Amino acid sequence: MTAIEYVSLEVTDPAAAKAFYGEAFGLGKMVDFRASQAPTTGFRGFTLSLVVSQPSTVDSLVGTALKAGATTLKPPKKSLWGYGAAVQAPDGTIWSVATSSKKDTGPQTREIDDVVLLLGVADVKASKQFYVDRGLAVTKSFGSKYVEFDTAGSPISLALYGRRAAAKNVGVAPEGTGSHRIVVGATAGPFTDPDGFVWEAV
Repeated sequence: MTAIEYVSLEVTDPAAAKAFYGEAFGLGKMVDFRASQAPTTGFRGFTLSLVVSQPSTVDSLVGTALKAGATTLKPPKKSLWGYGAAVQAPDGTIWSVATSSKKDTGPQTREIDDVVLLLGVADVKASKQFYVDRGLAVTKSFGSKYVEFDTAGSPISLALYGRRAAAKNVGVAPEGTGSHRIVVGATAGPFTDPDGFVWEAV
């Protein structure tokens, strides 16, 4: 079974990025940083999501991210699916923080239940087949719209969404060019997927 052990964000200042993420989310070894000056503009084609248990946890994580220097893309609010928000880190990476619960059921915590790498792809069906061919099993699929893969036991989950839908979900325009500025470290790989996302072996 494929496990995603970490994602490496390519940033202009690794020390500053490490300080930001330590203060904002405390993700430890799941996210590391590499120096890069690769050109990139607009939406980079992916988001990282923190899935938590209740709204107060969303508020806490978003609050520390903003205090550390993130900017708001979507302020915390209730929706049909629960409660969530989206922010952009100083390095440009977009993060969503969400829960399926619309009300608190216990004391506020900062516990993160799941980290999800959501790739916004040009062709969901084609990308799904690409990953299936590399040994990833599908756990949830909605035709050409959305796919989740089985990464049980992995610190990071993987999902696919159409690029426009992924951008709309976090309140940004779908257009973008240049580097994705992310490398996925996993037991599958190395390879580059149809949308240019780079995976390396661990």
